[in-house]
Amino acid sequence: MFKVVRREELVPSSVILHEIEAPRIARKARPGQFVILKATETGERIPLTMADTDPDAGTVTVIFMVVGKSTSLFATLHEGDAYSELIGPLGRPTDIEKVGHVVCMGGGTGIAVLHPIARAMKNAGNRVTTILGARNVDFMILKERMNALSDTFIAMSDDGSTGRKGFVTDALKEILTTDKPDLVVAIGPVPMMKAVSELTRPDEVHTLVSLNPVMVDGTGMCGGCRVTVGDEIKFACVDGPEFDGHKVDFDGLAQRLQAYKNVEAKAMEDHRCRMEAQATTLEQE
Repeated sequence: MFKVVRREELVPSSVILHEIEAPRIARKARPGQFVILKATETGERIPLTMADTDPDAGTVTVIFMVVGKSTSLFATLHEGDAYSELIGPLGRPTDIEKVGHVVCMGGGTGIAVLHPIARAMKNAGNRVTTILGARNVDFMILKERMNALSDTFIAMSDDGSTGRKGFVTDALKEILTTDKPDLVVAIGPVPMMKAVSELTRPDEVHTLVSLNPVMVDGTGMCGGCRVTVGDEIKFACVDGPEFDGHKVDFDGLAQRLQAYKNVEAKAMEDHRCRMEAQATTLEQE
């Protein structure tokens, strides 16, 4: 069992932070790696890239958006409750080295994944420009932390409620013409990562993206997380999750991510009905 020692709702009832006791993982984890969690013994295995680690406290931090049955179960865990399983660290860590000017771009909960990578890039001696995007001010998570570790910080929101109105790609276009980066790291929704990769392709700016395909075991056995990178099939769990954005088949990835949408929707509806039935029973008692 892996106890939740801190719980914070970054966006009420929507985006949740869990700091979890996992000393061995906290000591070994590196930026870019992920863990697999199960809320209960019969629950679904969910991969989440770590947003932070604290080797001294023996904890790892994950941030997730409540979108389906399993993340809804995760959200019910409060301080003192525990995950049934937490496996990791998994995946290849980010290659951290001093390259010069690094632009770190995050969208939605991808900002959480970006956080340890941007910090490590800064600590390696790079000049870090951070561009964060969200639908509105409520979903602009970790803004203060990311601002503090960046040499230049740019916030973009769809409605202009925080930072500038527009998309992260709008800010990137300006930087590509005025202050060409040596490396771009983009983590967020598939359309965002695809758009960033297409922008950097003409100038041949090396672009890393972190992929989130369907995943089951996290060890390369099931093949569920396969993605096409260049002319090869890669497994995101062992070959990634980071890949060269100029080589990723984003359209194929997006199609695979839609494969179980109907099943996921049915599971969420059944879960909601059970929760409502349980609440009604408790009220009657």
